[in-house]
Amino acid sequence: MTSTRYDVVGLGNAIVDVLSSADDAFLKSWDIQKDAMTLIEEPRAEELTAEAKNPIITSGGSGANTIAGVSSFGGSAAYIGKTANDDLGRQFREEMTKTGVPFATHPLEDGPATARCIIFVTDDGARSMNTFLGASVLFSKEDVDEEVVREGRILYLEGYLFDKDDAKAAFIHASEIAKSAGRLVALTLSDSFCVDRHRESFLHLVQGHVDILFANEEELLSLYQTRDFDEAIARLQADTAIAAVTRSEKGSVVIGDGEPLTVAAEPVAKVVDTTGAGDQYAAGFLFGYARGLPLATCARLGHIAAAEVISHFGPRPEVSLAGLAEAAGIKL
Repeated sequence: MTSTRYDVVGLGNAIVDVLSSADDAFLKSWDIQKDAMTLIEEPRAEELTAEAKNPIITSGGSGANTIAGVSSFGGSAAYIGKTANDDLGRQFREEMTKTGVPFATHPLEDGPATARCIIFVTDDGARSMNTFLGASVLFSKEDVDEEVVREGRILYLEGYLFDKDDAKAAFIHASEIAKSAGRLVALTLSDSFCVDRHRESFLHLVQGHVDILFANEEELLSLYQTRDFDEAIARLQADTAIAAVTRSEKGSVVIGDGEPLTVAAEPVAKVVDTTGAGDQYAAGFLFGYARGLPLATCARLGHIAAAEVISHFGPRPEVSLAGLAEAAGIKL
């Protein structure tokens, strides 16, 4: 494998998050499914944004959150995604750049607004996501920066991008570029409802094209259409070389050579907002893997990052993840 410029290159939906506290009664009154992601259109996005009380508005998007986390660990990373030429799009670009992550995809000049995800967080830390995909899914093969993909040791793909055909084509195109350059391809399944929509495509990718897979327990069970976790893990182990399956407070199960590893979650004094937990777990794992660390250490880095992000509002770390890793005795 030739030398690389980036540890990880991310490709996904460029989204701005609007976070607000809410209670179960509010969710019921607006017919919002709790602790899940629901796709919405622009008029409903405008309505829910107006209903958000004292919102925190910050750049998000699952893959972009992961890339910001890789940077916080001291890794080198780049991001590819589509925004509109509007205020939210400019905010997204500026905030990615401030994290030290190049983001050079040309914005959409005519069409829908920059994507946003209105997230209502209840007292139990559950996040109910209402996503208007907007400009993000008008991403196409022409937006894939082939040089950037070739310069990344790992290409990290966000499963949410599979919701539109042009974006799916870009996804496959980027994977082919990475593979032809001898790079690794990682995929996150993103959401159990996303898996339901694209199960056959995801299975095809997992079985033949993906080197590293990320999923949470519900996504894994959905992928294999079973409620038996051990059965799903056995089938996953037969299908892919490396995988990490998160199980909230139960930690994660990591598949590599030999028997699956169970790695404990990091303790958290109070869960404030679970938004971005899986994204930051992937950041720690990918950073560790790109740097050649053992799989158990990769998973622990993931749990350290997840513990940090669920202790506050927002999907990205507020302190240096490299510093937290060092404090935990992990040499990066």
